[in-house]
Amino acid sequence: MRTSKSMQRSVRRQLDEKLALSTPQQDLLEELASKCTSDPNPDNTFQYAFALSKSRDKSELQYSISMLDSLVKNGYEHQVDCMFGSATAHYILGEYDETRSLCEAILRNRPENEAAAQLHTAALSAKDDQDEKMVRDIAIGGTAAIAAVGLALLLGKKR
Repeated sequence: MRTSKSMQRSVRRQLDEKLALSTPQQDLLEELASKCTSDPNPDNTFQYAFALSKSRDKSELQYSISMLDSLVKNGYEHQVDCMFGSATAHYILGEYDETRSLCEAILRNRPENEAAAQLHTAALSAKDDQDEKMVRDIAIGGTAAIAAVGLALLLGKKR
């Protein structure tokens, strides 16, 4: 699905707003963790991991990814949901290539999955912005380095 950069940015803004509003409350996470500990079954693990996948805490996001990936490897019946939760956590962590890869895997099997399509588009937009920023930073750094060399040469001639 090819879209314009402005359309990608719009989808990304909408998704970022949704994710900001869906950050799990600490009491919910504690309840799900307790449930997962007292009755460790795949459904409880999935509920806890999926809730963590929308956290803003890096360690919780990484833990969520490990649990969701483990569920997929162990053949959990809701594999697409696990992959989507993992893709969401990767997106929040700024790991846009991994997000894109997971969304593409989902869309190969479920092309009608609108949530995966939106996350994929947002990841493309975020990666583009990240790459553009890196190019700008390199250009600014190069310009500063050239100016420093010029200044050093100028000061060297004055001595």
